[in-house]
Amino acid sequence: MFPTEVDTVKARDRRGQERAITGNRLTSWAFAEAYGAPDAESAEGTALAWARERALEAGVRAVSPGTGDALRLLATVSGARAVVEIGTGTGVSGIHLLTGMRPEAVLTTVDTEPDRQQFARQAFRLAGFPANRTRIIPGHALDVLPRLTDGGYDLVFCDGDRLEYLDYLAESLRLLRPGGLVCLAGVFAGGRTVDSAAQPTEVRRLRELLRAVRESDRLAPALLPVGDGLLCAAHH
Repeated sequence: MFPTEVDTVKARDRRGQERAITGNRLTSWAFAEAYGAPDAESAEGTALAWARERALEAGVRAVSPGTGDALRLLATVSGARAVVEIGTGTGVSGIHLLTGMRPEAVLTTVDTEPDRQQFARQAFRLAGFPANRTRIIPGHALDVLPRLTDGGYDLVFCDGDRLEYLDYLAESLRLLRPGGLVCLAGVFAGGRTVDSAAQPTEVRRLRELLRAVRESDRLAPALLPVGDGLLCAAHH
């Protein structure tokens, strides 16, 4: 056995290493979140800043810059021509999606708050996207989605009511073409999803979602640690 003073030194060293690792991870995360941000003077940068200000004023949850980067990348690599967004907000995520989509592609975006969608409409215009690139539909997602075309979409992005995420997932599997992507934002729920303490219904539903996606034989999943957690899956 090591003498007590040696054990104490070793424990102190380990704690120092853990703090350094944690600090490095936080710094790396912050760097990654800011990495893909557009030039603030560009049309996209100006529109994103404006849309984020409107979201802050309205108390609307907007995707983080890192989440936006991931959405833009996924829209690009999938060659997306048709995308569904659940939760228009003030247009932050929509700008990222439109930037990654093909030039002729159309974003169909659904939200229960038409006033927020007016902000999004302005944000899209500021970013330089013509009106025919978006189809903005006011209404409850679970009323609107059944009216959309089966197998007609390359990507479905969900940032709406987390209590309804399992229902959004079911609709997404119907809407997506083979090889299409579904992405669901906010699945960490501020860290509560992985917390062992008793949790509210929203978090329990998110855990059900994570389990359902991981266990599905129709989906190839990845949980990305950007923003508040972005769950992505490719539809076989």
